Amino acid sequence: MSLDPEKNPFPSAGDDVDDWVNTPAFDFSCAQKAHDLARALVSYDSDFSDETNSLWSSSASDTSATTVESDPHEVSKLEAYFYYAGLGPKGTWPRLIHRDSPDEFEEPTGPEAFIRMMRLVHVPNGHYFAKDKLWERVRDWVAEFLIKQGISVSSVDFVRFTWLNTLEDREIESDEEEETVADERDEESDVDDGDIDAAYASIPAVKTVEYGDRYYTDPTIWIGVLPDTLNGTRAYELNQQIRASLNKLSVTKVDIAFRESITQPMVRNGPALYAPAETGDHLKEFIDNVSTALSLPICGRKTTMQGTLGPYFQHGNKLYAITARHNLFLANDGNAEYRYHPHGPKREVVVMGTPAFDNYQASIQARISNLNDTVDSLKKSIVTYTDRVARQIGLPDSQQMLTDFETELDKTNRRIAKLKKFFVTLSNKWSKLGDRVIGHVVWAPPIGVGVGPNRFTRDVCVVELYKSRFSHFVGNVLSLGPESDESDLKGLMYERIDVPSEFKYPDHGLLQLRGMLTAEQIESPNTLDTDGDRIRRVLRRGFMTNTTVGTLPRFMSFVRKYFTTGTLESLELAIFPHESQVGPFSKGGDSGALVVSAIGEFVGLITGGTNKGTDGSDITYATLFKYIWDLVLAEFPGANLYWDDIPAFLAAAAA
Repeated sequence: MSLDPEKNPFPSAGDDVDDWVNTPAFDFSCAQKAHDLARALVSYDSDFSDETNSLWSSSASDTSATTVESDPHEVSKLEAYFYYAGLGPKGTWPRLIHRDSPDEFEEPTGPEAFIRMMRLVHVPNGHYFAKDKLWERVRDWVAEFLIKQGISVSSVDFVRFTWLNTLEDREIESDEEEETVADERDEESDVDDGDIDAAYASIPAVKTVEYGDRYYTDPTIWIGVLPDTLNGTRAYELNQQIRASLNKLSVTKVDIAFRESITQPMVRNGPALYAPAETGDHLKEFIDNVSTALSLPICGRKTTMQGTLGPYFQHGNKLYAITARHNLFLANDGNAEYRYHPHGPKREVVVMGTPAFDNYQASIQARISNLNDTVDSLKKSIVTYTDRVARQIGLPDSQQMLTDFETELDKTNRRIAKLKKFFVTLSNKWSKLGDRVIGHVVWAPPIGVGVGPNRFTRDVCVVELYKSRFSHFVGNVLSLGPESDESDLKGLMYERIDVPSEFKYPDHGLLQLRGMLTAEQIESPNTLDTDGDRIRRVLRRGFMTNTTVGTLPRFMSFVRKYFTTGTLESLELAIFPHESQVGPFSKGGDSGALVVSAIGEFVGLITGGTNKGTDGSDITYATLFKYIWDLVLAEFPGANLYWDDIPAFLAAAAA
C-alpha cells in the first residue's frame, strides 16, 4: 500500500485497515481528525463570540445595549443575555424576560469583561411550599393562569440560584479558613436514628475555600415561555397578578422570573458488544459506547434520531431493554400503539447512527494523535536525559527521570497499539449499519402526557435484544467511566465528611443497580448538603456527556410542549446540574437514559429538558421509573430487572 499522507490520508477500497493503521498516512489522518474536532469547538465558541460582540455594536440596534427607552419594564439587552450566564454552555443559557428579585445585576463593560457564573440549586426541603402540597397547587394555578392569558408557557419550575460575587479593591481571599471536625462515637450507642440525624445535622460541615461572597437567591417560581412570545411589560403585568395571588396565601420571600425556553426531547440527529471496561483498561474512555453497560447510544435503522438505551429486563428467556418511544418513531409514524407481529417487518435498532459512529471513530483517531504527540515529547525528554546520564550530570535524579520517561513511553506506545487494534475491529466489524443491529421494537404504547393521577409523561418503548450480541452481558450495570476519579465523584455525590455517605465507589467503576425510588421517597430527600439542607444526588451516563451528577429536588415541574398538532402538558421530575460540576446534566442524544440514585436505585428515564438547541439543558426532565416499570409489567407480566444466573439465562434458548 502506497499512500502519501499529504495527498491521500484515507485508504482506498482495496487497502487493508490492519496495515493502514501502522503507516504515516494513518497518523496523518489522526492528526487531521484531532484538528477538525478542535476547530469545531473553536467554531462553536466563535459563533457565540460574534453574538456577544454584537451586543456592544452601535449598529446592532437603535437603542444602546444597556438602556431600553420604549419599555420601562424591559430589561437591558446585556441583562437579558447575561443574567443567566453559567446555566449551560457559552451562549446557550436562557434569556431573561423579567424578574422581581432584589439582586442587582452588574452589566459587563465589554466582550472580555468578567461575567458572573450562575448555578441552579435546590429549594430547601423544609420550605413553606412543601407543606400540604402547596407547591403543587401554586404550580398548577400558575400554569393554568398563564395559558388562559394566551401565554406560550413551556415550563414552571421551583428553583434557587447561586453565584460568587467578586471582591473589590483587594486581593481575593477566603472569608474563613477550612476547619475540620472530629466526632468520636461509641459503636454500641443506643441513640435512635432520629437522634443520630439530629446530631449529624448539628455538626458543621467542612466547607471548601471559595473566592468572593457566595450569594443565594430566594426561591424562585421560574417560568419558561417560548422565545419571542413575551415582552417585559406583559411579563411585569403577569408578575403582578401572580404576586397578588401569592399574597393571599401569605407567601413571602419567593421571587418570580420569566425566561425564554423550549421544552423538547433529548434526541440527536455485527459483532457482540464488549464487556464493560475495568479500571486500568486502555480502552475505558471509549469502550462504554459499544459495551453491555447501560446507556448504549442507539438509533433506529431507518431513522436519524440519536437516543440512549435504558435498563435491561428479562421476560421468560428473552432479553429486553427500555427506551423512549420518540427515539425510534418518526412524527409521521403516527401515535398508535405499536406491537410487533412475527410476520411483519421489524423496526430494527442499531448502536449509533451513521453520523454518531463516524464521530466516534474520529474521536478515537484524535486520541491516537494526541498520544502520538505525547510520544514525540517523551522521546525528546529521553534523548535529553540519556545525554545527562552519559555525562553524569545530576545523578542519581537524571537516571530516575530517564527511567520514568522510558516507562511512560512504553505505556503510551502500548495504549496506542491497543487503540489502533480497537479501531481496526470497529472498521472491519462495526462500520456497516447492518453490523450494528442489536434488536427490534416489540411494543410501544402511544406517547401520552398528563397520564393518570400523577400526570406523568408516557414515552416508553420496549426493544427485544438479540442475545448473540450480548454474550458479555452483566445485567443492569452503570459504568461511571474514566473521566472523574474516585475522589472527585465521591465529592460530587456527597460533599460532607462529617456524615456517613450512601455513595460507595464500586469496584472497577461499575455500579450494580437494584431497588426503585417511589414518588414519596423523592419528596423526602435522604442526604445533606454543606449547608445542612436535605437533598438527593443522582447520576447518569450518556453518549454525549459521559457521567454527570445532578440534584433531584422534591418539587416536581410543570412542562408544556408545543407541536404543529397542538400542545402536550405533563408533570416531570426536574433534575438540576450539580452546582460544582461544569456543564449540563444532559444533552441531545440522552433521551431514554436512566437516572440512578447514589446507591444504584432506578429513579427516572430522561425524556427532555429546557434548552436552546441540543447543546445542554438548564433543567433536565425525567419520568419516574416506577411509573414506567408498572406500564412494562402490565404488558410483560413477570418481567424482572435482575438476574440470579446470567450465564444460564444467556445459554437458554428464547421461547
